[in-house]
Amino acid sequence: MGASEENRPGRIKSRRVYTGKVISLDLDTVRFPDGSIGEMELVRHPGASAVVPFLSDPAGEAPQVLMIRQYRYAAEGYLYEIPAGRLNVGEDPRDCALRELKEETGCSAERVEQLFTMYTTPGFTDEKIHVFLATGLTAGETKHEADEFLELQPMLLSRALQMVEAGEIQDSKTALGLLFAAGFSAGH
Repeated sequence: MGASEENRPGRIKSRRVYTGKVISLDLDTVRFPDGSIGEMELVRHPGASAVVPFLSDPAGEAPQVLMIRQYRYAAEGYLYEIPAGRLNVGEDPRDCALRELKEETGCSAERVEQLFTMYTTPGFTDEKIHVFLATGLTAGETKHEADEFLELQPMLLSRALQMVEAGEIQDSKTALGLLFAAGFSAGH
């Protein structure tokens, strides 16, 4: 027997507590699967796209990826990451991936394929990141935002995977994107 419409798990009501430049915070009254009701704080985020940029053939002998090393205040230092950024209102995730690749690395891609979409931290945010693989890169000019402090770090995919294994890559979208891309390229 299914739950009636009024007893179905989900949001009953929502109250916006904070609206910022990047996120909003809502206090939602929620019906849980067991029928109980409680309050949940939920960080609302427009979503993002990320891209694993290959400097060489992903299925080749020694594929190379273009990583960035970026200062992240929340992480209290620098992180190795793949290019990524927030979706603009109504923006297609693929277009966002291409825009962020260009802004952060200066590169344009001949081919872009979607790999997967992930929730970043579904315990408290609705943020989804759409992860792509880019090949056929052409170098160009970067357009960093005022709060972006990053440097390009080309490296062998094998080195990046070693960094994931050693815990040197701590950014989840980057680790998962690299692992998925490595499995994706090995499967082709």
